[in-house]
Amino acid sequence: MLGPIAPLDRMDGGTVRASLLQIQVDPDESVNSRRERVASLVRAQKGADLVVLPELWPVGAFAFDRFAAEAEDADPAAGPTALAMSAAARDAGVWLHAGSIVEKGHEAGALYNTSLVFSPAGELTGTYRKIHRFGFDRGEATLMTAGTQPVTVPHPQATLGLATCYDLRFPELFRALVDAEPEGARVIVVPAGWPAKRAEHWSLFARARAVENQTFVLACGTAGSHAGVAQAGRSAVIDPWGEVLAAADGAEETVVTADLDLSQIDKVRESFPVLKDRVL
Repeated sequence: MLGPIAPLDRMDGGTVRASLLQIQVDPDESVNSRRERVASLVRAQKGADLVVLPELWPVGAFAFDRFAAEAEDADPAAGPTALAMSAAARDAGVWLHAGSIVEKGHEAGALYNTSLVFSPAGELTGTYRKIHRFGFDRGEATLMTAGTQPVTVPHPQATLGLATCYDLRFPELFRALVDAEPEGARVIVVPAGWPAKRAEHWSLFARARAVENQTFVLACGTAGSHAGVAQAGRSAVIDPWGEVLAAADGAEETVVTADLDLSQIDKVRESFPVLKDRVL
């Protein structure tokens, strides 16, 4: 089970201590109970700089029949998950990528898979509506409305780029995050509800996106199963050279913590300047 983060030796230079919470989604646990439990787990990560939760952990990424009933407002003054996560981020004094929720759109009947990012003051500093919806004309692809804009979030130490699960298969989104103005993403956060039967793809794509963009990638999956779909887990922190700094062995509920030496981004880009050779 998750608990307080283990102490790590600080590295010289600018660092971000990231903790990925690989949350168990138990169908017998109510959404309210899980929300309270996850808020407590976030508070236990006091001492981290950035905490990350998985995709659609309140309801389950494959619990399609519950999307409409569990949809909520992304406004922190209204949505129950946003309220709980705002308070947890503030209490822990951490930046929190709170995974994603099913968000009610302003358009009649519209639902979005929306990520929420909170500052240590509990302020909602960024939202991202998932652009690539999974399902091939079924499930999420038919129930959710697609987002349209890549999103980066200013962070005091490193601009964050936001992507969600199936987005990982579309490298052009990650290029857009790296190219964003006024500063491209240097740490890309990818919450997911990735199925176990494609676990190797999850690990492969996460490393590939880190290598080709020379960024840190924080890939946070879920434990357990979503509506009977076994989850891959395998949350991982990957550096700009593609090395896995820390990872979950499997799909049990756990915490993955690593220090990101931010100076490594520029070192990798200067020693192996592949981004400078881009033509398209």
